[in-house]
Amino acid sequence: MNLAEVDASAWVELEGAAADPQSAFRYLNLCSVDAGGRPQARMVVLRRVDMARRVLEIHTDVRSPKWQEITANPLVTLLGYGPQPKVQLRLQGSAELHGPASECATEAWSLLPRSTRSTYMGGPPGDEIGEQPASEAADADADGRAFFGVLIFRAETLDWFKLRHADNRRAVFAYDNLGTLTSSRWVNP
Repeated sequence: MNLAEVDASAWVELEGAAADPQSAFRYLNLCSVDAGGRPQARMVVLRRVDMARRVLEIHTDVRSPKWQEITANPLVTLLGYGPQPKVQLRLQGSAELHGPASECATEAWSLLPRSTRSTYMGGPPGDEIGEQPASEAADADADGRAFFGVLIFRAETLDWFKLRHADNRRAVFAYDNLGTLTSSRWVNP
């Protein structure tokens, strides 16, 4: 594959993952930095991809530590690995946060199934749960909506790494703020 094909294949893979719960790239590692300057990593679910703009959508609880970390420092990394294609995708860029009252969050919430909405009920992420798990509480719509947020990630770079039996391959791509590819090059693995 040439560089243009590598770039296109990576974004096709991500776009497909947003619609396919079985895709390895559906679950990405989101890395941010906490108030103490320590890196923090956690798995997130890829919900939507805009290939033309190089934008990924992730949903999160606004009470989570990642929300606070990204509010303070919007520069984040997303990392995924697909064992079947043996490809690692490392995307660096910035995140925009859209809280519960935003149009973005309202629209995303309206598309969520009831079972997913229920994950935003209960106490803040990381708090000890009481006697009754959040999943047993009554109305997911009324309680969970106030804690639902959308993270819009805009890729600035993509580091593509292909593991091969011999002769691994690696390429780096850069994008402008509209998602246009501005540079691409092969680099040593």
